[in-house]
Amino acid sequence: MNPDYNAMSWSELRAYILTHRDDLDALEAMYARRSPDSEAVWFYPPKTEEEQRQQEEMFRLEIEKRSQKKT
Repeated sequence: MNPDYNAMSWSELRAYILTHRDDLDALEAMYARRSPDSEAVWFYPPKTEEEQRQQEEMFRLEIEKRSQKKT
């Protein structure tokens, strides 16, 4: 009988997978928890110092936005 993967925290599920590497159901459960690419923010290598500053500001704002979602 498999454990309830949905009841496990991400850390618990990760630890379980590391000790039960052949449990494909556990891997599928972890894969289902990933962030979809639609939520991803892509940053390309800046070509100028100005682009680098703009990206740093965008990155800072994105971190603040995501940290507010968690609270």
